[in-house]
Amino acid sequence: MIKALIFDFDGLILDTEWPDYLSWQRVYRQYGCELAVADWGQIVGGDAESDFDPYVHLEQLSGKQVDRDEIWISRRKEYLEELNQLPVLPGVLSLLDDAERRGLQLAVASSSPENWVRGHLARLGLYQRFEAIKTADDVQQIKPNPELYLAALAALGVEPDEAIVFEDSPNGVTAALAAGIFCVAVPNQVTAQLDLAHASLRLNSLAEMPLPELLKAVEA
Repeated sequence: MIKALIFDFDGLILDTEWPDYLSWQRVYRQYGCELAVADWGQIVGGDAESDFDPYVHLEQLSGKQVDRDEIWISRRKEYLEELNQLPVLPGVLSLLDDAERRGLQLAVASSSPENWVRGHLARLGLYQRFEAIKTADDVQQIKPNPELYLAALAALGVEPDEAIVFEDSPNGVTAALAAGIFCVAVPNQVTAQLDLAHASLRLNSLAEMPLPELLKAVEA
């Protein structure tokens, strides 16, 4: 019986990933280059095994040395200003409402730092809705390592087969499955172009399948 829902944060609750990609794309174009979504997607959602570095990649494409500090400051400012205007992604609020009506526990498990996750959840009015919030600050290894999801399960006091994870990235799906949890992939504009075939189920949005229907599918 399902007792808990565990959510990734970046790209799943709030679309932090597409604006981040666009901000890097603008930097690349200043140097006459293009940043492929597939290249950027290598580092979405965790560490993976990729050694992709957007600064190094830009220098390789442009043949020029770049001012990393200047890029960091200007790009980050622009990105955060845009991000702070964004609402939660479609289906998030209704799914949380439905889960609470059914008495399901809720948690967040994110590879991002604690201040990032908790700060945005507070801004969005969602912070108090989760019984547990586990971030990169709580574990030794982030996704695709399963440690974050195991920590969330422990905090909620549930077993892997009593939870459902919602993820948007290959790294996150790998982490959830390694923890033994049914994982629903809900890709965004960045991760839709990545390989999510290993997910237990794939949806186009959290609004696509009502919670009662999802619970039946999982428990079947």
